[in-house]
Amino acid sequence: MFLSLGSHAANHRIVPSNQTPLGALPARFRRERVLIVGCGDVGQRVALPLLRRARVLALTSTPHNQVALRQRGIIPLAGDLDDPASLRRLAGLATRVLHLAPPPGEGTGDPRTHALLTALSRRTVPRSLVYGSTSGVYGDCRGEWVSESRPVAPFTRRAFRRVDAEDAVRHWGRRWAGVARALIVRIPGIYAPDRPGGTPRDRLLRGTAVLRPQDDVFTNHIHADDLARACDLALWRTCPQRVVQVCDDTDLRMGDYYDLAADLYQLPRPPRIPRQAAEDTLPLMLLSFMSESRRLDNTRMRRELRLRLRYPTVREGLAPP
Repeated sequence: MFLSLGSHAANHRIVPSNQTPLGALPARFRRERVLIVGCGDVGQRVALPLLRRARVLALTSTPHNQVALRQRGIIPLAGDLDDPASLRRLAGLATRVLHLAPPPGEGTGDPRTHALLTALSRRTVPRSLVYGSTSGVYGDCRGEWVSESRPVAPFTRRAFRRVDAEDAVRHWGRRWAGVARALIVRIPGIYAPDRPGGTPRDRLLRGTAVLRPQDDVFTNHIHADDLARACDLALWRTCPQRVVQVCDDTDLRMGDYYDLAADLYQLPRPPRIPRQAAEDTLPLMLLSFMSESRRLDNTRMRRELRLRLRYPTVREGLAPP
């Protein structure tokens, strides 16, 4: 028995099933379902504009987050990337997926991404999958300009875990070629005045040292709002099996970045020290960022995602309102 859409449209809500492509329904009943995995600060910045044109779902493992997501109009889905059995309900659920969840803090692989991709493969796969990786996969490039064609050369365990996740996403994309598009977004340092710990202010107030000019490294940045817009665009644009670097136009060494921030905040500039002194006094995590120097080329971001940056450099992004 068939349902007439004419006289009954006002009384019946038609929802596409997990197995039914949206194109099989009349245009007014089509609505994308976007799943965000790792819906923290950036994920929520992506979600809010999306709510106007799609159902937005978010995977979360804590009840507290479920309440906060609902308040923002996002549909929470209980699940834990460290518990593959809890991900079964994700099969066939979303038409597009944004994966921003980090790997575990140990090891050289990312079982979380493998578990997610296995769950997404059980039924109708999403049309697009965007994975948020890190520019750290390139390792130390000695200040050279870096494009997406440069081979990865991870140095830290953190970067090795990201490379494992990228390889898994690529394999998934090849498996579902012609059905789904897989895209890897490589992300540098994220900042924003309204992001927790999102500016250099606290570090400047602590007086943490930076490297002297002859020892310093180039660093790359992206404002959280511009990153969110790039992730949104990536769900709908560019080619399958693609890597895109998302960064602004800033071309500064790390010490110059902190000097600029200090001047903007009217704080003292940080002390400059030799690399040997830094190795003796600074935390290992901070030293790891001071050991890699590269400048990311954002040409592909501009041409393929067609993203126009709201904050072209950190000067605009950090400037007080």
